[in-house]
Amino acid sequence: MKKYWITGGIILIIVLLVIANIAQKDKGTEVMAEKVVRGTVQQKVTGSGQIKPAVQVKVSAQVAGKIIRIYVKEGDQVKKGQLLVELDPQKYKASVERAQSSLLAAKANEKKAKSDLDRTKELYQKHLVSEADLEAAEANYEAAVSNRLQAEASLKEAQDALDKTMLYSSMDGVVTKVNKEEGEMTLGAQFQEDVILIVSDLSVMEAVVEVDENDVVNIKTGDSAVVEVDAFPDTTYRGVVTKIAHSAITKGLGTAEQVTNFEVTVTLDNPDPRFLPGMSTTVDILTKRLDNVVKVPIQAVTVRSEEEIEKALNKGKKTHKNTKPEEETFEEKKQKMKEVVFIIKDGKAALRPVKLGISDDTHYAVLSGLKAGDLVITGPFRILNKTLRDGMPVRVKNKKRNKR
Repeated sequence: MKKYWITGGIILIIVLLVIANIAQKDKGTEVMAEKVVRGTVQQKVTGSGQIKPAVQVKVSAQVAGKIIRIYVKEGDQVKKGQLLVELDPQKYKASVERAQSSLLAAKANEKKAKSDLDRTKELYQKHLVSEADLEAAEANYEAAVSNRLQAEASLKEAQDALDKTMLYSSMDGVVTKVNKEEGEMTLGAQFQEDVILIVSDLSVMEAVVEVDENDVVNIKTGDSAVVEVDAFPDTTYRGVVTKIAHSAITKGLGTAEQVTNFEVTVTLDNPDPRFLPGMSTTVDILTKRLDNVVKVPIQAVTVRSEEEIEKALNKGKKTHKNTKPEEETFEEKKQKMKEVVFIIKDGKAALRPVKLGISDDTHYAVLSGLKAGDLVITGPFRILNKTLRDGMPVRVKNKKRNKR
C-alpha cells in the first residue's frame, strides 16, 4: 500500500510541475523593460593622443661647432634672453680677425685711390694728364670702394657667425628636453634641424588627439571638451577645441586595416602644473546637445525587415500580397532593415518603428515613434534581437529605475 502512495506522490509532483511550466509559459516571455522619459542627450566624440605645450621652441645651432657648455638642464625655468648653450668660438673669432684685417687693407686702398683720383683731377684741369688717365683713376677709386664694402660685409658675416656660437632663449619657459651633451658636435645647418634642447611654455597646455574621419565632421572650433590624463586617474579637466587639422593621418594605407584620422587640438583650462609634454590623454569632445527630448536606451533599439514592420502596422487590415515575390540578395535585405523598438502594451510586445537622432553613451534621442511613459523592452539581447515578434505575450522580469 505504501508503494502505491509513493508512486502516486511522484506522479502528482510531475503533474504539478507540468502545470506550473504551462502556467509559466502562458504568462509570456520574460523581458526587461524601462519607461521612456524626457531628458538631455549629449553627443560626444572621443579621441586619444598626448598632452603638449601650446608653444615650444626647438633650440638648434645655425653654425657648426663643438658644444663647450650647456648652462641648463631639463626642468629648469628660463627667461627670455638667458644664455643656454655655448659653442666653441675659436674658429669664428679667427674669421672675424681675418675679416677685420681685410677691411683695414680695403680702407687703405680706398684712401690711396681717393688721393690718386684727387691728384689726377688737378693735373687734368692743368692739361698735364689725358682724359684717359682721369677715367682710369676714377675706375681705380670705384673698385677700391667696392672692395671696402665687400670687406665690411665679410666682417658682418663673420661677426654674425661668432654671435651664433652663443644660444639664448627666445621666451620664458621650462627646458623640457636636452638632446645633446657637452663635447658633442652640432651640424649647424639652417635648413636641417639638429635640436640641442627644447624650451616650452607650460602655462598653456593642449591635448592633441586623433579623431576618426567619420566623427571629425561633427566637431567645430569652440566645442567644449572633457580631458582625462592617464597619469592622473579619476580626475577630469575642461578644455575647448581650438584647431582641427585639414590634412589626414592615414595608417595602413592600401591594407584592410587602413585608418584615416584627423588631429584635433583642445586647449586646456587651468592645466595642472604637474602636466608634462607627451603624457597620454583621452578627450571627450561634446558636440550636439538636445534638451527635453524623448530618449530611449541604446540596448532597446533593434532592427526588423520592412515586411515585418508593415505587417505589424497593418495588423487587422487587408493587404495585397505580391503573388510572385522577387528573390532578394543579402545586401538588398540588409538595406531594407529598419530601426525599431518593442513596447509593452496589454501584456504583449508591440513593434514600433522609430526615427532616431543623436546619441550619448546610454541613450538615443527619439525624433518620432515613441512618447514619454511608454514601457520599452530593453532585453535580454538574444530575445530582443532574434526571437521577439509583434503581439508576442511578455512579462517584465525586472524594471529598471528611470534615469534622467
